[in-house]
Amino acid sequence: MCIGQRAELFLVVNICLIQKKTLRKELEEEMTEATTEAAVDSSEEVSEERDDLGPLELHDSGTFQQVLNLLDIIDSESAKTDMTGAGLDMRKTLASVIITEKATTEPSVVINTLIRCLQVPEISSQRKVNIYNILQEIIQQEGELEEQCVQRLVAIASKEMREIPEMEGYMKAEVASDTLLALSQKHFSLVMYELQHHLKPLNLTDEFVIITLAKLANGNVFEFMPYMGITLATIFTMLRLANEAKIRQAICGAMETFCETVQFYLKHLEESVYPVMTEEQFALKVFPMYRYFVTVWLRHHNPEVKLGVIKSLKPMLGLLLPNDDLREQVYDYIPLLLAEYQGGLEALFITQVLRQILEVSVITNTPVPQMQLHTIFTELHVQVCNKAPAQHQYSSQNLMEMVHCFVALARSYPKELMKFFFSQMETNKEAVRVGTLNLIRAIVSADEPRMSIRAINLAIRMVKNTISDTRSKVRMAILRIIGQLALSGYQERIKGWGLKYVSVQLTLSTYKLTNRRENFYQRDLEERMVHKVTMDTVKIITSSVSGMTSEFWVRLLCYIMETDYMEALTPICISLTNLAEHQLRGQDVDVSMAGKSRQVDLPAPQKLLARLLVLMSSPYKGEGRGIAMLNLLRTLSQSIAPSMADMWELEIPLLVRYLEEHTEFTWDQKAWEDKLIQFLRNSLKKTRGSSWSLRLSKELNNQMASFDSPSLEKGFLYRALGFTLATGLEASKVEVLLLELLYKTDYSNDFDSEGVIMCFGLCARSQVKTVLNVLHDFEERIQESEQSWQISAWRKDHPWRRETVKSALMVMYSCVASYCHPQLLLNFVDSPITAKIIHHYVSSCQDICLKMAFMKSVVQVTKAINNIKDLEDFHFAQKTTLTSIIVAVIEAERTDNLVSPVRALAMEALSHLSKLKPFYSTEENSELMDISIHSVISLQLPGEDNESIKTLYANALSSLEQLMESLLQRQLDPKGLQEMVQLLEKWILSEKEWEREKAMSLHLYLMRIYVHSTAVCIHLKLGQFGTMVGLIAPCTCDAHQRTRMASMNVLSSLLDLHASQTCSLWGPSKEKELEKCKGDLQSTDVEKIFCASSRIAKVVCKEFSCDEVVSLIQKLCENIGAMNMQHDKASVTWIASFLQMRAKELEDKVAEILSTILVHLPVVDHPEVRRLLIEGILLLVHHHQETILTSLLRQPLPMESHLAEVWLAVSENVPFAWTMLYSLMGRLQSRLNPRVSATSKADIWRLAAVDPLMTLCTIHLLIQKLDENDKLPDFLPDLIYTLLLQLGSSHRPEASPPVLKMWKLVHTTLLPEEMNLQRVTIKSMQLLFKRVKSQHLARALDEQAVWDLLQDGGTFLEGVSLLSRLCMQHVEGHRQRLAELVLRGMDSEVLSCRISSTAVCVELMSDPVLYQEKLLKSAVLLLEKGADQEEDETLRVLSLRALGNMALGAPKKVKQYRKVLLEKCLGPLREPVSISVTAEGMEALIKILAELREGDVGSSFDAMSELCRIFFDNESELLRLKAFILFGKLARVVGMSKKHFFKGEVKKAWIPLMLHSQDPCSNAAQACMATMFQCVHFWGWKSLEHPSRPNDTTTDDKMTIFQTTMCSILTQKKPAVLYSFLLETMAYVKNNLSRIRIAACNLAGIIMKQMSTHYLKQLDFPALRNSLQELQLDPDPGVRQAALETLTVLDSCSQHWLLASPQGMS
Repeated sequence: MCIGQRAELFLVVNICLIQKKTLRKELEEEMTEATTEAAVDSSEEVSEERDDLGPLELHDSGTFQQVLNLLDIIDSESAKTDMTGAGLDMRKTLASVIITEKATTEPSVVINTLIRCLQVPEISSQRKVNIYNILQEIIQQEGELEEQCVQRLVAIASKEMREIPEMEGYMKAEVASDTLLALSQKHFSLVMYELQHHLKPLNLTDEFVIITLAKLANGNVFEFMPYMGITLATIFTMLRLANEAKIRQAICGAMETFCETVQFYLKHLEESVYPVMTEEQFALKVFPMYRYFVTVWLRHHNPEVKLGVIKSLKPMLGLLLPNDDLREQVYDYIPLLLAEYQGGLEALFITQVLRQILEVSVITNTPVPQMQLHTIFTELHVQVCNKAPAQHQYSSQNLMEMVHCFVALARSYPKELMKFFFSQMETNKEAVRVGTLNLIRAIVSADEPRMSIRAINLAIRMVKNTISDTRSKVRMAILRIIGQLALSGYQERIKGWGLKYVSVQLTLSTYKLTNRRENFYQRDLEERMVHKVTMDTVKIITSSVSGMTSEFWVRLLCYIMETDYMEALTPICISLTNLAEHQLRGQDVDVSMAGKSRQVDLPAPQKLLARLLVLMSSPYKGEGRGIAMLNLLRTLSQSIAPSMADMWELEIPLLVRYLEEHTEFTWDQKAWEDKLIQFLRNSLKKTRGSSWSLRLSKELNNQMASFDSPSLEKGFLYRALGFTLATGLEASKVEVLLLELLYKTDYSNDFDSEGVIMCFGLCARSQVKTVLNVLHDFEERIQESEQSWQISAWRKDHPWRRETVKSALMVMYSCVASYCHPQLLLNFVDSPITAKIIHHYVSSCQDICLKMAFMKSVVQVTKAINNIKDLEDFHFAQKTTLTSIIVAVIEAERTDNLVSPVRALAMEALSHLSKLKPFYSTEENSELMDISIHSVISLQLPGEDNESIKTLYANALSSLEQLMESLLQRQLDPKGLQEMVQLLEKWILSEKEWEREKAMSLHLYLMRIYVHSTAVCIHLKLGQFGTMVGLIAPCTCDAHQRTRMASMNVLSSLLDLHASQTCSLWGPSKEKELEKCKGDLQSTDVEKIFCASSRIAKVVCKEFSCDEVVSLIQKLCENIGAMNMQHDKASVTWIASFLQMRAKELEDKVAEILSTILVHLPVVDHPEVRRLLIEGILLLVHHHQETILTSLLRQPLPMESHLAEVWLAVSENVPFAWTMLYSLMGRLQSRLNPRVSATSKADIWRLAAVDPLMTLCTIHLLIQKLDENDKLPDFLPDLIYTLLLQLGSSHRPEASPPVLKMWKLVHTTLLPEEMNLQRVTIKSMQLLFKRVKSQHLARALDEQAVWDLLQDGGTFLEGVSLLSRLCMQHVEGHRQRLAELVLRGMDSEVLSCRISSTAVCVELMSDPVLYQEKLLKSAVLLLEKGADQEEDETLRVLSLRALGNMALGAPKKVKQYRKVLLEKCLGPLREPVSISVTAEGMEALIKILAELREGDVGSSFDAMSELCRIFFDNESELLRLKAFILFGKLARVVGMSKKHFFKGEVKKAWIPLMLHSQDPCSNAAQACMATMFQCVHFWGWKSLEHPSRPNDTTTDDKMTIFQTTMCSILTQKKPAVLYSFLLETMAYVKNNLSRIRIAACNLAGIIMKQMSTHYLKQLDFPALRNSLQELQLDPDPGVRQAALETLTVLDSCSQHWLLASPQGMS
């Protein structure tokens, strides 16, 4: 047993053991459950059974219940098995084993339980059978059992066995019987007692009692013998009572067993302890039963009973026949046995009984009574001669038994038997005669010494009387008897009539076989049998008969020379050889023979030699005639040619040995013919100088007519004739024979034409000039010309055709060149040989046959030239002409069908021509390759049932390979290899599988040639190896198995070439793995094929340099879509495998590989292939993320479908997608950060410039495809913030629209409107904020139109602030990171980044987050820097605003940073740059002052107060507003130390405040009024702080009342101040604001009204009047009206002053 088988067996055994253990555990669990459930009722059930079935103690109710449960399992599994029809279930077997094992520990309990189960009423038959089977196993296992158990079991089994056997009952009885038999091994007496108890005389017992007794006798021979006598006697008393067939069969079977047992006992009597009976006593006991069987039961109508009786007779006769007295009585019943032949019983069993009786009669020399002879002869003869009935199965065995019976009778009654045969031969029935003759031959062959000569003579006489019978079977029977007589030593009795009869039958059968008629197949078959028997008889006679007549010798010799029936030649030659040897030795030489001479009478020696040589060309025909003929030649060598005899004595044994070492299946026809030709040549050398060879040539020529065309013999004849003519000395006579051969040849018969051609070629080996002269003479005689073609009328029986003769002549010339001596060939090859060939071709119709002849001729001529070793400078002049003709023929061939071998021969011709000078140029080489490849590879594969087309197809492929090899040899370098591969590429990638298969096979063939050539030393070009592998690799998954295997072999050749050129370590482990993969490629499972191809790629990828990997991938990508889906999948499988194994090493080639894949990805149609390509890109991304990312971002926009697919694939892997998003975010951030120097290749790619729009589109695509339920990454704040910064940069003036050059190159349309930086960024941000999953935030963003604000450049910062504020309110967990990002952005060198970051910082400063995260200091420093810069106004505004917001977010820290805050906020007031900056500075001061006290402000208070007043009259409403509010804040902050100072400031600011309370800007007016009232208390007048005014007055009225009150109080308390106020107020009448001018006029009027006379006189009334009058020209009517009213007041005051003055009074 081999290791594999043992391993398999071990595995099976282990599995079975595991299954058994599992099932055993399950069964034990079931038993435990069942036992638990039945524990309550078990005692009751046991007691009930005891009461019903008798006292049987059970000591273990648990075991009882377990056994019952197991039996239930066996019954249930048996039912299932019956239903399903399967074998025994494992559970059933295991349950039985468990019961048996329990019996080893508790045998009594288990057996008693099983016995009790057998006694349960209404138990099923199957359950009983199972119990009995288990009991048998327990009995065999335990051996000795308790006697009580045994008795009970014996009683139960006996009762079961004796019940009426129904169908199921029969089974129960059988297992019960087997159980008793098992018990008998240890308890024989108990069982025997039980059986004998039921075996009573004159009482017919049960069938199974007898059967069981027979089993006991067979199994317990010596124990049973004491009971044998009484058993036989008792059974004999039952014979008359046994009327049914079954009981009779049982008794017959039992008797057969009993008799065989007795015979065994008698043979081993010495082993018996006490002998019981003798052989004679047994015989006496048996004979009455034999007599009763033969006389009564044998006549029973039931054939089964008869058969049982006959079978039982043989062992019974074995006891009876040795007894002399009983033997005579047995003879008396022979007629009864013979009578049974007439019934339907099988004759063999009857004949065996008769043979037993007859052979014992011969041995004991007590022949059967003579009175019974005729009956015996007749019945047995009828059985021999008549055809056995169809239902008899043993007719051939019966016939053999009959022959033995007749031989036995011949030994006892030879004469009587011959007389009986003689009487039978007188009948004319063929069957009777044949049967009788066969019996005679059998008796003769028995060599019975008791056969008298008279009996033999009677037999010969019977044969002679029958020789006139012409029936085939009778003739064969007679011939066999003649041969048997010769073998048995009666040669003298057949010399006359016997030899003559054999000669006649030989001639007659040969004639009938050679002149057979149609529709007589049966007769031909019979005649063949007669001829074979005749040959056998001849062989017997010639080998055994010592003397022979000359007539018989002559008959046999002429038979060889003349017969056309070749199958008889072998035995005839053997016979002739034997006879010749007898004659040559002088043994029993007939007087009429050769006497003392050592020669025998023969025909002409040349004729006999020619005949034998031709026949020996097929040495294994006719039962190996070659050896027989060689031996005959050797024996007759002195008679044929004495000069050759010595040589023949040496060489013929060698030829014989060759034939003996081979068979017709192993020999080589050509090798044998070569040996015969060499034998002929050596023989002819012995006759050199004589005309022997010419005479032999004539005889060989004469033999042509004796053989058909085609045949091996005739083919050899042409060859032998050519060699023989070549040795002829007289050229003229040779010419005559050659011309005669040319004339009589039928050129329409290809075989004869080829034979003549070969004959001429062989003759030309020694006589080339003679042959050429003959051909020229023949052409002249048939008057060959271009205009006419006339064939002479000398061969009217051959309707020659012009093209047929031309074809033969062309090939004949080429054959002459092929056999011509090399030194002579170069003189004749151009002319006349090649010139004649071309002439005959171009001057014909050029049909297929002529083309083939032309191509064959060219091949032979070029081969002959190439075989010349030293060509020196020989140039074949006809090469160009031949090449053009051949190429034209190839191009004219159909490419869709193959109908002839023309193209194969044409390519073969080109192959040989290419080796001759002048050589083809490189262009000619390529052209010839292309034409030839197209001509063959485009052919469709032939069908399996078309063998002829398959042969043509194979030849065409072979010729193409040879041509390609020859042409490749002329350019055996990498360039030539590449050109060859390029020519094959379109065929390798063909959609037709037959074209791919052929192209790949050709590629393999040429690749192997290249690898094994010297060109392997020339290294392949860079990338060439990868390109060639890339072309071949996908073909390893081709749908066609042969293409896959060929591509694998090509790949192996390429690897060998690469390994030899690079000296790589290609170890045996890789070779072994490739072999495994190669085996898997032969599978039909597509998945297994692809898996094997992938493994191949992984094995070989280590052999590739990085450049070769790139060229491989480029080639694989180029060929995607060239064939079919399977090819494309294979290509991407290889790409994926290479990238998986080599991705880390391809850092410098990643961009090139990615570009290759992306270029070809759009043209890939199948989604599976696209997916695999994209997976390859992802592999590269994993190892070279930055490089791939940059390359992808430099591609056209991701809206291109193939790029979108790449990013979609990225999004499928969520962690990887987030990683890519992080990298993309880094690309955006790099634009916003200062440029750094690259420290690695990855940095170079990471820092490479990419279009931000491409990056944003990619980010949007990834975010869009990621599942919203995925966990948010930690860099979410970074991403959002980066997008926000990017959005900010896109709104800057310097952010020009993206210029997508690639888009313009690829697309003619403009970039879609939605594809701009702002929209893509906002969409991405929207998607990110959706993932935050804050409903409040989402709602707030939509309600407050944040996205609209962000999209508009004018409202972007507002949107940023609003977005930041909402994030601070609704997004938890990211504040710290956001704050860090803001600070980092504020420190950026990019202005837009700083602006956007500062805008966010504005909101952060209003929140405690910076303070809480300890980032406030950093923020203040950056804001301080922003507030100082002058580069951007917006940044400065935002910085100031953020500083001011510290009062909101970190009010407690304002005091700490007050110095910085106050300084930075006062800066815009001191040096105003813009309205917004100054306004923001004042706004920040307003917020800061809210958290400071007077002492905290310090010296800045004075500056603020002074600077603030400056902006009261500013043209900017915003500045006025902020200035009023700030002054109000200062009023609140001022304390005791600055109160005096601020009081002065209030005084200075009072007029502006009162005037601007009516500011055109309502907000400024309100703020001014509020500030004014806040400063009233600095005047120290309570009445001003709480003025009384009606509630229904308007604001203007209230202001007028306040001003009037204020002026009246000033007039009273500080008139000088009022005077100064008037002067200050009048300055405002020229203010740019009309409302201020109105207010100034009104206030001036109020002041003048309240002014004292003292101060009125100080007024410059003219100047005032002029100022007011100028206002009359004001465009605002309100101003004019107010000026007019004030002018009126001025006039009244002027008059009042005049009246009040001394001058006026005067």
